[in-house]
Amino acid sequence: MQTLTLANIYELQGLKEDALEIYKEILKKDPGNADAKIAIRRLSGMRKKFLGVNNEMKAFFVQMDEEAEFIQFERWLMRAWN
Repeated sequence: MQTLTLANIYELQGLKEDALEIYKEILKKDPGNADAKIAIRRLSGMRKKFLGVNNEMKAFFVQMDEEAEFIQFERWLMRAWN
């Protein structure tokens, strides 16, 4: 069963695409659901903002092996979430 709670759990676990799909399904069944609308706007905006960047940083993250690279990645994460 697709619920706001399940979508929230997915979102908290970093499964943004899965959460977005659940929010869309909820909105199809209940077009007036304000929580689903807000979540779709939020997640869609994040996806546009970081389109392509996440793949670059994922590749960088997988290959990191120096302290300076870890610090650089940490700074990128901080900027991404602020």
